[in-house]
Amino acid sequence: MFDILVYLFESYIHADACPESELLARKLSAAGFEQEEISEALEWLAGLRRVAREIHPGCTPSAGSVRIYTDAEQTHLDAPCRGFLSLLESAGVLGAAHRELIIERAMALHDFTITLNRLKVIVLMVLWQQEEPIDTLMVDELLTEEDDWDYEPVVH
Repeated sequence: MFDILVYLFESYIHADACPESELLARKLSAAGFEQEEISEALEWLAGLRRVAREIHPGCTPSAGSVRIYTDAEQTHLDAPCRGFLSLLESAGVLGAAHRELIIERAMALHDFTITLNRLKVIVLMVLWQQEEPIDTLMVDELLTEEDDWDYEPVVH
């Protein structure tokens, strides 16, 4: 699924240029992606659009607020992931509303272990979908070469 999200970012400069779900599913299938992955990715993107519409400016955290993670969020987003979000926010790359949207979309992926590289793809997709300008160096950082998306490390 994460490969599809990166493919969409690289293929469509603006999220608005991305075709509707049915046509996009056919294009992704023609590009060689499996139907199950396509369905997961399209469902996740639909959730992103839905949640982004539901965020109201009066309900978003204020700029100086401190984010306290729930136990479930701490379990799903390990310390490096939470630290990365904090870094992006303190650097002005993310606002509080974007942070909350990223956390919500990460939590929506219950069947996936959220690694730092996977979180970076989620960040990239949220900024892309929201049509936020992304610095070239930031894109390079978010699209790292380490490819940990398709395997889970075995811990002994």
